Amino acid sequence: MQTGHYLQQRLRSFKYAFQGIIAFLRSEPHARIHALATVIVVAAGFYCRLSGSQWIAILVVTGMVWITEMFNTVVEKIMDHLSPEIHPRVKWIKDVAAGAVLISALIAAITGAVIFIPILC
Repeated sequence: MQTGHYLQQRLRSFKYAFQGIIAFLRSEPHARIHALATVIVVAAGFYCRLSGSQWIAILVVTGMVWITEMFNTVVEKIMDHLSPEIHPRVKWIKDVAAGAVLISALIAAITGAVIFIPILC
């Protein structure tokens, strides 16, 4: 395989990934809420001069929330496409995916509280 062709394929895959992120942000209200929350948390992190380990914790839980929300959105879209009518199994699948987002958001909120409350109080 030619190196130039391989590099073009890799760059194209990054382009598609960025298009997916942009599509997610444009189409999903929860994505915009997560984006706002991310900006607020990062700004608060700079303001509070978080340590390296605190930044790592914030980045991990923030990434976890973004990833679970994106996968939840994908699951919902797939299920809506495959089964437009209401079905108990589809409801279960969508509810479990939404539950994963809730768990990640709760863990992120707890992590944020553990880090920021002692600094701010």
